[in-house]
Amino acid sequence: MIDYRLYLVTARYDYSDEQFLDIVENACQSGVTLVQLREKTGTTKDIFRLAKAVKKITDRYDIPLIIDDRVDICLAVDAAGVHIGYDELPVDLVRKLLGPDKLLGVSAKSVERAIEAQKQGADYLGVGAIFPTTTKVKTYRTSMETLKEIISYVDIPVVAIGGIKTHNVKQFSGINIAGVAVVSEIMQADDIAETVAQLKDY
Repeated sequence: MIDYRLYLVTARYDYSDEQFLDIVENACQSGVTLVQLREKTGTTKDIFRLAKAVKKITDRYDIPLIIDDRVDICLAVDAAGVHIGYDELPVDLVRKLLGPDKLLGVSAKSVERAIEAQKQGADYLGVGAIFPTTTKVKTYRTSMETLKEIISYVDIPVVAIGGIKTHNVKQFSGINIAGVAVVSEIMQADDIAETVAQLKDY
């Protein structure tokens, strides 16, 4: 069983590789349950090298590593799976490329997309942005009502994402999400252990 409760999505900001890996290690040590490596720039070789380094850390803490978008990198480092957005390959094709044993996460902002993704082989959904976020330049909000509706229509785990902070995470109390996905609140935290503890308390 995969524990989606606190899903860290990485961002590089201006960190050196060493700083970045230290943050990932600290987050794993502090209790994140899943890590997604999201690298939007850099050569394939650079991303492969970084993915190998991150996987060493996640393996040490027995935490699954998900690779954003890149099926090739996922297979090359034997990560647990891939997460794809709207502008990637079709869900059923990614499932075919990954095979049956890797995790496939899919971004969904509508009930239609969620149902289609489940039919085509998604293992879980990332739904958002629930709150305003500056992590991605183009962000379209997803209401709590849509989040609840998606949960009611699918049988696979749903993870909420987008602008989730320690001060708003309790808004998910009573909603049947599998977990929350967090970027800046952990990647830029002054005290990662304390932040992780607060984010898990919803």
